[in-house]
Amino acid sequence: MPDPLIIGVDLGATNIESAAVRGGDILASDKKKTRPEKGVDAVIERIAKTVRNTIDDMDASKDDFEALCIGAPGAVDIEAGVIKSAPNLGWTNVPLGDLLEEELEMPVLVDNDVNIGVLGEHVYGAGKGTLDMIGIFVGTGIGGGLVLNGTPHYGWRGVAGEVGHVVVKPNGRQCGCGRYGCVEAYASKTAMEAIIREEMEKGRSTEVFEIMEKKGKQKLTSSVIEASLEAGDLLMEEAIQNAQYYLGLLTANLVNVLDPEVVVFGGGVVERLGQDFIDPIGRTARQHYLQREGAEKIRLVPAALGDDAGPIGAGVVARRRLQSAI
Repeated sequence: MPDPLIIGVDLGATNIESAAVRGGDILASDKKKTRPEKGVDAVIERIAKTVRNTIDDMDASKDDFEALCIGAPGAVDIEAGVIKSAPNLGWTNVPLGDLLEEELEMPVLVDNDVNIGVLGEHVYGAGKGTLDMIGIFVGTGIGGGLVLNGTPHYGWRGVAGEVGHVVVKPNGRQCGCGRYGCVEAYASKTAMEAIIREEMEKGRSTEVFEIMEKKGKQKLTSSVIEASLEAGDLLMEEAIQNAQYYLGLLTANLVNVLDPEVVVFGGGVVERLGQDFIDPIGRTARQHYLQREGAEKIRLVPAALGDDAGPIGAGVVARRRLQSAI
């Protein structure tokens, strides 16, 4: 029996990507800016436009698709299809599933964007063929997801996988969540920029902000990080090494608790820097593994699907939920 045809949507604070997905293949896609500042209704319209454009590119109709599955940031009630809290979008208790079903007149499933991306990597990407996988995504924040015994692990409240808020330094730097010592306060792009600014204010020199200005960027991006490292900027090198160290501690903690076959690292920073960014993380992690025997078989690798992980993972979620409903 062939895989069903699904519309997979990745909703981010910056972009909306819609794709027609069958199995691990993207057959057509469309992308638009999210523009959350325009409000919920405007974002719903923009999602609907990307979906309709994708369907048109397939020379198909909505009736040819079994369902639409959308991955959204923040805390998601997957049963109700409600975004409980998405600070990057400015959303609280938004009934995303119902709004899209009304707009598009097709079945809509809702899940967390990182969980969906991790599942895409598990089934079709870097985690293919494994049962237990951890996903760690390094970007503006630190996101993550868990696949245990081949199944996404949500936890009883649906909030499992918040790896960015594992404490790696008690009473350390304040995180954006308000707490102290989270790995996100050391290893995210937001944290790296803050640390570099603090060092610059102490009188140390850096080219990071000149590079940022030349690139027309308002904040530290993955391309700015790459260019700063290529320029030999010492503060950028230190910030990256600091991030790798704390990501290594995070990885060791997760491995000691969950014993996965593979840890997949994704996000813009990893896409830019690749395995060279991951290897020092692994060296630190291995120093803190409790069970050293066989630990060399635990793979730490970059994600393979890039931006396609979200739509492909959405297709996997939809297919599994449709099958479980039969």
